[in-house]
Amino acid sequence: MKLEAKQIQDNWEIFLNNIEVHITGDRKVKLLKFYNKFAERIMFMPAAHKKEYHNAFPGGYVDHVNRVVRCALKQSELWDSEGCNMSTFTIEELVFSAINHDLGKMGDSENESYIPQTDKWRKDKLGEDYMFNKALAFAAVPDRGLFLLQEHSIKYSFNEMVAIQTHDGLYDPANEKYLKAYMPEQKPRTSLPFILHQADMMAARIEFEVEWLPKFTKEKLETPNPNFNLNKNKSPKSRALSTIKSEGLKNMLDNL
Repeated sequence: MKLEAKQIQDNWEIFLNNIEVHITGDRKVKLLKFYNKFAERIMFMPAAHKKEYHNAFPGGYVDHVNRVVRCALKQSELWDSEGCNMSTFTIEELVFSAINHDLGKMGDSENESYIPQTDKWRKDKLGEDYMFNKALAFAAVPDRGLFLLQEHSIKYSFNEMVAIQTHDGLYDPANEKYLKAYMPEQKPRTSLPFILHQADMMAARIEFEVEWLPKFTKEKLETPNPNFNLNKNKSPKSRALSTIKSEGLKNMLDNL
């Protein structure tokens, strides 16, 4: 997928507007200052390094974040309609977490995380249009994102910290201590992490469908496998016996 320059610019304006509309006080000023400082990098960065992953193209990161914000707001309405206790978090916390959930993908203040792939074989054969910047010390995406926020004096609440930390859900084993607790007192005291995770999954799924489903043509999906046979005309006993290689065992079972 490829975004035109106008779409990238429009997405960036939507991104900044989400901060203007939903974030308040001193941290709105600091958040806008931060994102404007790194505007050129963040505006054009991908959401992933490999084509098989979501939005691995210039402008893909902001496109993904904007979609997560929209999905999070809609998910919160659904949870509210089904009786979720919405008093345990604010809409500002929800949007702040959505905007910054993947912030760690930008790298650090000096080094960007994704740089153009220089290995032609990996680019052509593995679909890796980008590679990880070796000048950047390793850190998990949520950890680096939270570090960047505190490095630039942007405060976040406990709810926001947990939501950003666990936005990958149980796909990340590190989140089990938050999300796989069995004792009631150990479970999250708010549904914010679950809403953000669902929004992130929803956005990534939509991006997959936009990018990949058109490539799976109707003809390919409907072409039957000539080697696949359900043996519809055989009895259950005959189908079971046909899977046994030992003639002795087959004869013994056949006589039962």
